[in-house]
Amino acid sequence: MVSPVTVVKSEGPKLVPFFKATCVYFVLWLPTSSPSWFSALIKCLPIFCLWVFLLAHGFSFLGARASARKILAGLIFSALGDAFLIWQEQGYFVHGLLMFAITHILYSSAFGMQPVNVRAGLAIAAVSSLSYLLLYPYLSGPFTYLVAVYIALIGFMGWRAIAGLQLANDLWTWTKLSACLGAVLFMVSDLTIAVNKFCFPVPHSRAIIMATYYAAQMLIALSAVECQDAEVARKRT
Repeated sequence: MVSPVTVVKSEGPKLVPFFKATCVYFVLWLPTSSPSWFSALIKCLPIFCLWVFLLAHGFSFLGARASARKILAGLIFSALGDAFLIWQEQGYFVHGLLMFAITHILYSSAFGMQPVNVRAGLAIAAVSSLSYLLLYPYLSGPFTYLVAVYIALIGFMGWRAIAGLQLANDLWTWTKLSACLGAVLFMVSDLTIAVNKFCFPVPHSRAIIMATYYAAQMLIALSAVECQDAEVARKRT
């Protein structure tokens, strides 16, 4: 397993643009009541930086790692989803929902179906069911079905990320832990969006949503780079 020190030295510098872009977003804190292409750019900029983070590992790395390519594709659809959600009050919320649904399908595929981890699946199924039961009385029209499908997709993604983390068997790696934490934070972010939009106003909802969202995307992007770091570590030893 690659040591945390190696990870920080190897990946930290590549993430500096992401941290700077995230700081720019929170410093400018553009009003959501005035959507514009500039506000869309500022919101998407941290995700663009995560594209660059993965591309910085080289095209040969991406060519050899299907999971890394899928995560990069997921980040591209995420940026599209972010842009659509800037204009959600103008009728583009469903478009954003669709982009993020595709993102979760790509992430699920990247995390793979092994190990199965039935217990994790049952736990996520229970959490997803409770979340939908919370939202259901406030849903109407097509959202009754769209939200159900979306919760199923993000729940499946969370299950595949959590299933890979086998702490009891000492088979975990920092990238599997990163994927697990990223998936959980993504679920927290999206649940906050849903409760705030459909149920009742959540205090400081925007800060909670965006902080957990950016952290989730960073951790999921980090989960794609295990092979390269492991190869570097082997060469050094």
